[in-house]
Amino acid sequence: KTIVQSVSDNLADLSAVRSNWTADYVTGLGLKIDEVIEHHLGIDKKRPLREASKKVVELQSLAIRDLTFFQKQVLVDFGREALEILKSLGFVKNHRGAQMHEQELLVQLLYAFNNGMNETLKNKVVAKGMNPALIGRIIGYADAFKNANVTQESLKESTKFVTKEAANAFNAIYDEVMGICKIASYFYQYQPIKKEQFTFMKIVGNMVPTRGQANE
Repeated sequence: KTIVQSVSDNLADLSAVRSNWTADYVTGLGLKIDEVIEHHLGIDKKRPLREASKKVVELQSLAIRDLTFFQKQVLVDFGREALEILKSLGFVKNHRGAQMHEQELLVQLLYAFNNGMNETLKNKVVAKGMNPALIGRIIGYADAFKNANVTQESLKESTKFVTKEAANAFNAIYDEVMGICKIASYFYQYQPIKKEQFTFMKIVGNMVPTRGQANE
């Protein structure tokens, strides 16, 4: 933006040697820079990903809690028969891994639970005192957790894409402005003060506070 302003300030000189450096060009370049800044800076691109990840973690925690509570009640209510019941619902194969936050095993356990929890078994465990609402919650976790996890993974990929898009946009502007600097600084090679207005690193250096300024 600083260099674009310098082009505008010296347009009478520079347009004489560069026919496409017109007032419209300078205005357009300034607007393009504003647009890229507005679109890519100051916007939290990763917020949706963080929110999706938070939802996955919350669902994971709730599902593990309810599954473990279900398991404990079955162990108390059914004694020797409990192992067979839990095996039919996927606990023996997947529960320990799910407790270790292995998401794939949690999904497998939830779907095994859904497939194994028929009306006969449901009536059997409810008759022992199990709250049917607990069973309903566990059944509901399967699709909810799978969908939340799919959203999270999708946002991981789209966040990478946005980051690359931003880098490409800023690099394109940088290349264009550096081209201006090379031509204009050569044009003003015998006018040091004006040349400095188009020396990129000099401009950047002037924008970075010195140690004394930083401590003020």
